[in-house]
Amino acid sequence: MGKLSQILFLTASAGRVFASCAYGTHLMPRAEEGETIPVATFGYTGVTGPLNWAALDSPANNVCATGTTQSPIDMVDSVFDLIDASALSIEVNDMPNGADFENLGSTVEVITQGGTLSFDDKTFELQQFHFHLPSEHLDNGTSQAMEMHMVWQSAEGEIAVIGAYINIATGEVASASVKRGLNTRSRLFQRQAEANETAPVAGTGAPTVLLETIFSVVDQISTPGTKVKTPPLVMSEVVDLLKAGQFQAYSGSLTTPPCSEGVNWRVSTSKLNISPSSFIKARDVIGFNSRFPQNTPGQPNILMISALGSAAAAVSVAGAGGAA
Repeated sequence: MGKLSQILFLTASAGRVFASCAYGTHLMPRAEEGETIPVATFGYTGVTGPLNWAALDSPANNVCATGTTQSPIDMVDSVFDLIDASALSIEVNDMPNGADFENLGSTVEVITQGGTLSFDDKTFELQQFHFHLPSEHLDNGTSQAMEMHMVWQSAEGEIAVIGAYINIATGEVASASVKRGLNTRSRLFQRQAEANETAPVAGTGAPTVLLETIFSVVDQISTPGTKVKTPPLVMSEVVDLLKAGQFQAYSGSLTTPPCSEGVNWRVSTSKLNISPSSFIKARDVIGFNSRFPQNTPGQPNILMISALGSAAAAVSVAGAGGAA
């Protein structure tokens, strides 16, 4: 089988995409209790990567290559509206009994147990949050170590996503966090609550306790399609950090197939932190799962521009050959 034939075969056999970042919403309903966790049939490199997402399931994924408000993007001043956190209402329930933590193949996600986001007279319910490595959005041209996406859905089916950059904590603050003793599970919820009472403000560089707790068990879901119960999760630390900052708001899309547009993005100016050891554990399971930055919202899709450019180049080469 030739190389082109192999590509066409893989594209045709990929089938409908599962386990996107919208998993748990109306766009991709969650598997029923006892059913197998879906594993993504798309990827981030090669034939199943972002350059070929539209072909993996056409026409369902066509907007990946034709949409004009695609995400992620480079978050520069001209592309977003900066809004105060006071313009949003964010509430997320603690999970004293832990939460299901799943490996979807495309990412790892925490299934949440209640939470609301309100803005512009709309209310959204928290469905899950998941992680990308490295960050998908660029912070004024700079990539961050990771990015957390909190996915919300309204009763009308609208999707909102809060994005939060994650940096790697270094030095004494990282070592101190690890020494808190996350391995003593029976006292974890109490320790988290105590830590949150004196939690550092955004930007201090101390590891985020929530992330340390979640990724303490990420090695137990190294195989796509598996899940584990996390230790107890206190969400107030992250919620307080989000409320302490501002949000960069724009209308974009899902960053995975089917790349649906009309997503209400709120990218936080507050940044979370992860210890080096936890980052390595997360990296070894998640791998690389970031879509390349898209064009400025409202401008033509960069894949369309590339296709037109390739066609023009082909015509130019053909013309030059004919002239010779």
